[in-house]
Amino acid sequence: MDSRCVILDIGGVLETTPDTGWVPRWEERLGLPAGTVEERLGDVWQAGSTGTIDEREVHEQIAHRPRLDAPSTEAFMADLWAEYLGTPNEELIAYVRTPRRRCRPAILSNGFVGARERETRLYRFDELVEQIVYSHEIGVGKPDPRAFELACTRLEARPQDCLFIDDFVPNIEAAQEAGMYGHLFEDNTCTIARIETHLAR
Repeated sequence: MDSRCVILDIGGVLETTPDTGWVPRWEERLGLPAGTVEERLGDVWQAGSTGTIDEREVHEQIAHRPRLDAPSTEAFMADLWAEYLGTPNEELIAYVRTPRRRCRPAILSNGFVGARERETRLYRFDELVEQIVYSHEIGVGKPDPRAFELACTRLEARPQDCLFIDDFVPNIEAAQEAGMYGHLFEDNTCTIARIETHLAR
C-alpha cells in the first residue's frame, strides 16, 4: 500500500458552508441584541465540538438559555445544521475518489456532536476515505498538535507522508509544525494540482 496520505478538512473544503445568517435572524426573532446567541451558547458550541456533551444536552441547553419551546428548539437546530452541513463540493469529492489506489485519503475535522451521522447519511464520507477523525470524538480539535498526531496514528502514517488540506491558515501552520505538508484550500483547481504534486513525490 502506498504510504502517501491526503488528509482533508470538511467544512469549507469537502463542503461549501457559506454564512446563512441564521443566528442574526434568530436574535431578531427573539428580540435579542446582536451577539447574544454566541454569548449564551458559546460554551455549548465548544463542548459539542470536543464531545464533552452529547446531542441531548445540546438541545437542553438551547431550550433553556434562549428559552425556546420544543418546536422552536427543533427549528433552531435545523438552521444550525443547514449551515453546518452546507452543500457538497462535488468536484473535489469526485476527484478524491480517483486517486484512492495511489494514496490513502482521510478526513480531520473540527466537528460537532451528531456530525458523523448526518454527514455519513448525506455525503457518504465513510466511503470516500480510509479514516475520519472528528474533534468531538477524540476530545481535541485543530490546531492542537494532538489532533494531527491522532490522525497519523489512526492512519499508521508518518507526518512527512501526509498532505493536509484546510481552509484556515492556523490549521495549516499547525499541520506543518507537526511535520506534515500543508495546503490552504482556496479553490478546487489549485487544490487538485497540489494533491497531484504530493502523489508524484
